[in-house]
Amino acid sequence: MGNTAIISGITGQDGAYLAQLLLKKNYRVIGLIRENSPLNTNGLNYLGILDEVELVNCNLLHKDEIIVLFEEYQPTEFYNLAAQSSVYQSFIHPIATFQFNTISVFNLLEAIKTVDNKIRFYQASSSEMYGRVNDLPITENSILHPLSPYAISKAAAHFTCIHYRESYGMHVSCGVLFNHESYLRQDTFFVKKIIRESIRISKGEQEVLLVGNIDIKRDFGFAPNYVEAMYLMLQQESPTEYLICSGESVTLRAIIYYIFNKLGIPESACQVSSELYRPSEIEDMYGDNTKARSELNWQYNLTIFDTLDLLLVEELKNDNKTHI
Repeated sequence: MGNTAIISGITGQDGAYLAQLLLKKNYRVIGLIRENSPLNTNGLNYLGILDEVELVNCNLLHKDEIIVLFEEYQPTEFYNLAAQSSVYQSFIHPIATFQFNTISVFNLLEAIKTVDNKIRFYQASSSEMYGRVNDLPITENSILHPLSPYAISKAAAHFTCIHYRESYGMHVSCGVLFNHESYLRQDTFFVKKIIRESIRISKGEQEVLLVGNIDIKRDFGFAPNYVEAMYLMLQQESPTEYLICSGESVTLRAIIYYIFNKLGIPESACQVSSELYRPSEIEDMYGDNTKARSELNWQYNLTIFDTLDLLLVEELKNDNKTHI
């Protein structure tokens, strides 16, 4: 067995695909779960790797638990993917969102500083941090103007990581990932929700698709390719920040109509509801992935419509089976 990596948030979309990637590279993979919380291993099961990872209880809000974890498993790399990651839920539970998404990062970095500051640390930052941007495309040097409690919490965690890297010489890299989708995405996320409900409409099980503001534009990518960039960041000699994105944006309306067309659904089946609008919204957002391409040699050439084709095939194949 080669290196040991610990992944928080291993049961999520990115955690499952990252675990699969690291296992292929002969890593020992430790996945963190929280005791007394519902355990959903469907993604790990779907990828056929549940028996290959070691799941360990650890509460990231308790620094002492993390220290014991690091002393026992002696990881070479830590990938921090755990977060309250729903923008919508962050408006409902802003304090809880901020507390978990920031205190957990402080605890992890303090534990690394205490046990072994050579442990390489990856932080899942978010494009939501940039919020109301003045210039597009977004780059690593763009000004942050977060527009949700979730985005505020991610910005705080992001700067916490930079602080520990610069103050203590720790190998801490932040991946600023833009929207990225896969079959393992939770139903509450936009693309997954649209595909699932569109399939039901095509089968006569649902009449209309209710949506909020679908004229905003976003940068979408394919999750299995994006986790490759996470791994590459921790293989670099010098840690830093990287934008992981496709480099182009598309309206949510265009995504819906593309899926409708593929499934033979009339556009009139899409109905906008003002009740589904968010209190504040980013009109357009896309990034520049030049730094990741040049420094990480990260290769990415899929359009959002390439990704939608991949997801539709997988969703239709599994539609009559038990869903993730």
